[in-house]
Amino acid sequence: MESIEWKKFLIPYEHAVEELKVKFKSIRNELRTIGEYSPIEFVTGRVKKVSSILEKARKLSVSPEEISEKIEDIAGIRIMCQFVEDIYTVVDYIRDRDGEDLEIVLEKDYITNFKDSGYRSYHLVIKYPIHTALGPKNILAEIQIRTLAMNFWAIIEHSLKYKYKQQIPNHIEDRLKKAADAAFKLDQEMSEIRHEIRQAQKFFEVRSNIVSSILQNIQSLYLSGRLKEANDFQERFNRLWEKEDTMELKILHKEIDKLTQKYETYE
Repeated sequence: MESIEWKKFLIPYEHAVEELKVKFKSIRNELRTIGEYSPIEFVTGRVKKVSSILEKARKLSVSPEEISEKIEDIAGIRIMCQFVEDIYTVVDYIRDRDGEDLEIVLEKDYITNFKDSGYRSYHLVIKYPIHTALGPKNILAEIQIRTLAMNFWAIIEHSLKYKYKQQIPNHIEDRLKKAADAAFKLDQEMSEIRHEIRQAQKFFEVRSNIVSSILQNIQSLYLSGRLKEANDFQERFNRLWEKEDTMELKILHKEIDKLTQKYETYE
């Protein structure tokens, strides 16, 4: 094990984590920008610590030469979703990319087939191409997709496993299992009203985009020296904002956007 140059060995995994985070955050941001619901709430990632790699290699009887081929989660991405249904939508996104910028090696559905401990999540192991200073390299990475409730439970379980060195006392294991069931019950309840939740979130997102666009256009009018128009629109916006009148804000948005485009055409 000591023969591995860990700093050099982990560089491709660090690149993979950063690239994958950008890819999935871009999907989320693009959907939100166009006013669509995003099944991706947020994305995190990490490269496994050397001590954890060594421990897993020892546990699986993996030799130093086999680590890159047999340890699947040195690079790890975690995607959080609001609803269980969103998890499978994200899985479909990843399947659509299979053969393009990644290759799916293995899928593990721990939601339909949850572990005895109560652990729930959807795992995909992928082969991901990285371009390094020494040439191209395909590495294994794991993508975990969970709801926020599943993630909260999993973080607590992980901490307890670390504290008790994988030997969690039976009475705590029982309570964890009950907590896992309660967390999934919460996910099921949220799924029952997801239509109303999504509609409310979409309404908020659309309104936020309209307000942002109006203010940017007013600023453009100020910068181009059209102070009267800018002041008039600012006063109208302030009144509508106080009234929380979204329909009138949409009308104002169309009007100012049309005027701004007209001035840009003349210039």
